[in-house]
Amino acid sequence: MSPRRTTVEQSKGVFEVEWPLFGELSRALALKVVRASYDPELIVGIATAGVVPGAVISAILDREFHSILVSRRYQAEVARETPAIFGSAPVAVKGKRVLIVDETCDSGATMRLAVSAIVDAGAREVRTAVAFKTGSYEPDFHALATESTIVLPWDREVLFQGELVPNPLYRETIGG
Repeated sequence: MSPRRTTVEQSKGVFEVEWPLFGELSRALALKVVRASYDPELIVGIATAGVVPGAVISAILDREFHSILVSRRYQAEVARETPAIFGSAPVAVKGKRVLIVDETCDSGATMRLAVSAIVDAGAREVRTAVAFKTGSYEPDFHALATESTIVLPWDREVLFQGELVPNPLYRETIGG
């Protein structure tokens, strides 16, 4: 099952995240990394949604930031059940301690692909961090664990014909 479930019946509730809370969770995640004595030289955010917390953590830690696109979305007219890597890992990871950041992690399929790509690109050490741990996969760091459906501030609305409208992915979940 996808970490983004589309109906309340399939989840254990809905957790609508507002921007201030998201900022505090990103701050808390950065502090967890530092307090665990991990000193990444470079942060890699998993695009698309992991780029947001990745960039925030990168700014807080004052580290170089890159992204990698791992997604279920980008397949010609067919929804993918498993994620795939689009493009390549940043070459800057070679020989570096890297922290890979995503917004949520459920089964770990996306994170495992990202870790594999970063390791294959020559990273010296790789750790993982997510804002929300929503399933069985155990990232090295997470800000909050929940079984609820997560609705992030940037996912709540989408642009349709020039207007912001409730995101159809969450219509039933958040009553849009």
